[in-house]
Amino acid sequence: MIQAKNIHKFYGDLQVLKGVDIHVKKGEIVSIVGASGAGKTTLLQILGTLDKPSSSEDYELSINSNKINSLNDKALAKFRNEHIGFIFQFHQLLPEFTALENVCLPAFIKGIKKTEAEIRAKELLEFLGLAHRYSHKPNELSGGEQQRVAVARALINKPDLIFADEPSGNLDSESAENLHNLFFKLRDTFGQTFVIVTHNEELANMADRKLTMIDGKIVN
Repeated sequence: MIQAKNIHKFYGDLQVLKGVDIHVKKGEIVSIVGASGAGKTTLLQILGTLDKPSSSEDYELSINSNKINSLNDKALAKFRNEHIGFIFQFHQLLPEFTALENVCLPAFIKGIKKTEAEIRAKELLEFLGLAHRYSHKPNELSGGEQQRVAVARALINKPDLIFADEPSGNLDSESAENLHNLFFKLRDTFGQTFVIVTHNEELANMADRKLTMIDGKIVN
């Protein structure tokens, strides 16, 4: 699923990633833990194609046998939209749109017709227990409900791979536990692969495999 070798990242003179190698199997849930500043989010952004490794080092990054470093910006954006879903700590929902509209946005970008996108979005929201919240805007939803809308948005294009960055960091303990259990239910139902950056030890330990980052390197 993911094969990354020799990933380096510099910001000016600061080296954030120091030759990271990582392999994630299809259908696996992998957690990445470590202290703040260890490079977890930077690695996640590079694996998710939102950022690029520093070009001064040779590196390899492939997802589902697609060599990411060989794609131009247009092809990369298309690949990201069709194959990757993202879940962030602060949801990143657009406040002027309803839950249904927020979920549909990636499908509209992909070129899926409105009727088809809305059918898929409603199925996901129903699956996530939000059938009664289609027309509600983010400020009318609880934190846990907003995060489930964000999960539905990440799933709308049926991606192979989900990246989650501190997905439960802004939730109360009950909502966090529900979200953690949901990830495993989604994997079992839809077969997605998950890579999760988290400070939540309970979630990290639930994963099929836990990786620890220290000072820009994976140490286990």
